[in-house]
Amino acid sequence: MRPFFFLAAAVGIAISSPVIAQTPCGGSFSEFVDGLKFEAVEKGHDPARVDRFFAGVRQDPAVLRADQAQGVFQKPFIEFSRRLISNDRIERGRANARKHDTTFDRVEEEFGVDRHVILAFWAFETDYGAFQGDFNTANALVTLAHDCRRPELFRPQVLAAVELYEKGNFDPARTTGAWAGEIGMVQMLPRDILENGVDGDGDGKVSLKTSPADALMSGGKMLQSLGWRAGEPWLTEVSVPSDFDWSLTGLETQMPVSEWAALGVNARNGALPEGLTASLLLPQGRGGPAFLAYPNFRVYFDWNQSFTYVMTAAYFATRLAGAPVYDAGNPDPGLDGAQMKRLQTTLKERGYDVGGVDGILGAGTRAAVRAEQKRLGLPVDGWPTPALLNSL
Repeated sequence: MRPFFFLAAAVGIAISSPVIAQTPCGGSFSEFVDGLKFEAVEKGHDPARVDRFFAGVRQDPAVLRADQAQGVFQKPFIEFSRRLISNDRIERGRANARKHDTTFDRVEEEFGVDRHVILAFWAFETDYGAFQGDFNTANALVTLAHDCRRPELFRPQVLAAVELYEKGNFDPARTTGAWAGEIGMVQMLPRDILENGVDGDGDGKVSLKTSPADALMSGGKMLQSLGWRAGEPWLTEVSVPSDFDWSLTGLETQMPVSEWAALGVNARNGALPEGLTASLLLPQGRGGPAFLAYPNFRVYFDWNQSFTYVMTAAYFATRLAGAPVYDAGNPDPGLDGAQMKRLQTTLKERGYDVGGVDGILGAGTRAAVRAEQKRLGLPVDGWPTPALLNSL
């Protein structure tokens, strides 16, 4: 599930010379591969090993089709979360928590990451390791680096894979994973593995495909490196007064939890934490579920930049920890994919930066919707409706 957007993967590799000419994306694939080989050698990799790494690399059209067909991320939060979360998945998550209790103890002790957060990623990425992907990883990474949609994201990952190959931890002919190049049970990219791979089972190898201990420990270390704060929550479902100032909602506004409480925001179950700042999030507007999101919630966006995925993964982690099902409320009808694209086109014409016209309600589109809601005197909750589209 992770491939849609992931910022953690975008870490570059320090270059050994001031400037290395890069073969442009989108041209001849063979010339592009030659450019990658040149760059790898310039970075200090052994020329013979570089040749062996790229010897069998091929462009994979199936990877490009998968990259361009991610309609699941157009689903609104309630539909998306109900699709991904089931009683069976919760029960298997709790069974895995018991089975790997010792490993999760180590994750929490060494990296400060709550076991339920790792469990949720494990569930969504590969269904607890059952479906890790069968795309050739080297082909996938080079194909995506050659494609001009996000070359700056994937080109460093190719070179990281070369480094893993030199260390004996990658086989360009046999290593497989997701279509976007992630490997293993929690789906980590080559650069992630180099920086955060952990030999959790003590066998001298980092085996993210076959060792739950390695995968879970590595995932915990990566989240710690992204800024996870030990012992702190990440998300709480809340109730909000009907006469609330909706313009205060959204990730842009952060206030102490005590101030939210003073405005009438209360935990639906239990009590709100003390001493933290939070944002009030309404994934489907003022009529739907409401959550307070704390600093740890923002770390999720370094794993995946899809707001819907992040909300669902964070919420699922609370469910695994014992939280009840959210109150779905009665949100106003949203937009389908075609309507969302029309909205994004209209907003772009009005000068807003919504990113690509992809039918996905991302951060840029939400911000533009809020601005137009304010201009039109509508409740500023960031949830686009047919009425808003018609008014534009």
